[in-house]
Amino acid sequence: AAARSAPAAAAAPRARVLVVEDNVVNQKVALRQLEKLGCRVDVAANGREAVTALERLRYDLVLMDCQMPVMDGFEATAAIRARERDGRVPIIAMTANATSEDRERCLAAGMDDYIAKPVRPEQLRARLDHWLGHEPEAGAA
Repeated sequence: AAARSAPAAAAAPRARVLVVEDNVVNQKVALRQLEKLGCRVDVAANGREAVTALERLRYDLVLMDCQMPVMDGFEATAAIRARERDGRVPIIAMTANATSEDRERCLAAGMDDYIAKPVRPEQLRARLDHWLGHEPEAGAA
């Protein structure tokens, strides 16, 4: 049986995604899911590493864990937003707590969206399609 259900990634990656996650198992799961969706993926183990990575490279999307040591996802998002000059990178929170209060806190911190953990492949694909697809951006002129 063919183990490859997803089409092989084209020569050009669909998107460059930064996964910000301190848990090694969660890092690997996100990395595999994103690579299957044709993304080029880098991993940062905490918010401080994420801020540094975004100063060096331009990413199409950031998946941000909320609860991390050193610098959590809320602090990191605020720092990223404060440094942005040319465009806004979509930041999707990854949170085990998907209550309405958590959603409000994510959005208040400057995140654009959130996805509940454990992240399911179909949820991830839907969020990527939404943020990286060809849908018109809200408020875009």
